[in-house]
Amino acid sequence: MKRRDLLAAGAGLTMLALVRPASATPADMAAAINTFTGGARPQAGKVTFDIAQLIDNGNAVPVTISVDSPMSAENHVRAIAIFTERNPQTEVAVFTLGPRAGKAQISTRIRLATSQRLMAVARLSDGSYWSHGVDVIVALAACVEGEAP
Repeated sequence: MKRRDLLAAGAGLTMLALVRPASATPADMAAAINTFTGGARPQAGKVTFDIAQLIDNGNAVPVTISVDSPMSAENHVRAIAIFTERNPQTEVAVFTLGPRAGKAQISTRIRLATSQRLMAVARLSDGSYWSHGVDVIVALAACVEGEAP
C-alpha cells in the first residue's frame, strides 16, 4: 500500500466517524420523550406551544411554551422539554423550573431541519407529565448536514 492510499483511507475513516444521520424519525422522538418521562405517558393538556405554523426560515424559530400551573411550593412545573421529529438531535432543549420561577413559561429560538411535528412535554411536581404537539411547515430548512452554504 502506498503512502497516498493510506492517507486517503485515513481521511475516509475520519469522515465516517464525523457523519451523523441527517435527521431523526418519529420513533426517535417517541424514544426521547420516553426517556424524559421515565416511561410515563404524557397526558394532553395544560401545555401551550406557541410557534408559527408556517416558518419562512428554519435557522432561528421563536417558540414560547407555557404550562397552566400556580407555581406554588406544592404545585409547580419542574421541567419543560422540546422535542423534534426530524432534526438531527431529537431533544432540542430541557428547561428546569421551580416554584420561585413565578411563571411556568419559557421562550427561546430553535433551528428546524424541515417541516415536522414538535412536542413540548412538562414534568410537574406531582410526578405527572403533560404535553402539546404542533405541526409546522418550514420553507427554508436549517440543520441540514453535508450541504455547502
